Amino acid sequence: MQIIITGGCGFLGQKLASALLHSSLSFHQLLLVDLNMPARLSDSPRLHCLVADLTQPGMIEALITDKTAVVYHLAAIVSSHAEEDFDLGWKVNLELCRQLLEACRQQTQKIRFVFSSSLAVYGGTLPECVTDATALTPCSSYGAQKAACELLINDYSRKGFIEGLVLRLPTICVRPGKSNRAASSFVSAIIREPLQGETASCPVTDSLRLWISSPATVIHNLLLAATVCAPGDGRSINLPGISITVGEMLTTLREVGGEEARSRVTHQHDGAIEKMVASWPGRTDNEPALALGFVVDKAFDAIIRQFLADNREAAL
Repeated sequence: MQIIITGGCGFLGQKLASALLHSSLSFHQLLLVDLNMPARLSDSPRLHCLVADLTQPGMIEALITDKTAVVYHLAAIVSSHAEEDFDLGWKVNLELCRQLLEACRQQTQKIRFVFSSSLAVYGGTLPECVTDATALTPCSSYGAQKAACELLINDYSRKGFIEGLVLRLPTICVRPGKSNRAASSFVSAIIREPLQGETASCPVTDSLRLWISSPATVIHNLLLAATVCAPGDGRSINLPGISITVGEMLTTLREVGGEEARSRVTHQHDGAIEKMVASWPGRTDNEPALALGFVVDKAFDAIIRQFLADNREAAL
């Protein structure tokens, strides 16, 4: 049994790979595919890394074989980048997904295809609490690309070509590392940087409500996706999260990190970022995902404390 992770060099890809290697899931090879790879991820003989551009002709057809059982498709152009580069966004975020699905279809075994979608598939006037069945009305190219992939995966699953599962991820906080070009990167930055003695700029108003999850919880839920029984009528699931405003996040930062940490956050409004992030739901119905066995964080202060504990452990 082979498991493939596209975008394997990314934050989620590396964390998921580590979780898989330490799980009870039986497989003979874990193949990470990305444009580049860290020098060393693990000494496990089951781990293999492939540096490749999957948009190049012939790459995907050679990647998916009769040994492939699970594909985690995490590779993507992030939100603000996809908005800025329209052609690249559609090429990577939609066309690549379609090519992967088609390669899976050509195999005799039915491959479990786990796709990381986004809250950006929603937009416009939304109910106070979004459900898995709420209509998709994206307000960005990135959201439209993710929504189009969801429809493809549902249809390929309906036809019996794959066993598809779409996970709409909450905004992940607190991510380690540095900010990227995702519109939501500030969500981690306004907590991470102050706790590490650095300043951070918040581009949105304190009243903006977010739907978030910790890295550890998202990885736990991605791991479960390899074996969970997928819903038959619709393959898209909103992963559980907690609802919190930016102001509440900053108040919790003060409570956990002290006034000095809170003082390192300033506000510099960015209308484009606020417009994009504000179009995403601030609350979704957790119950369907919880009924399938997915889990949710208990509170935001616990997320911050876990980040601090992980940092201390990494420094040892």
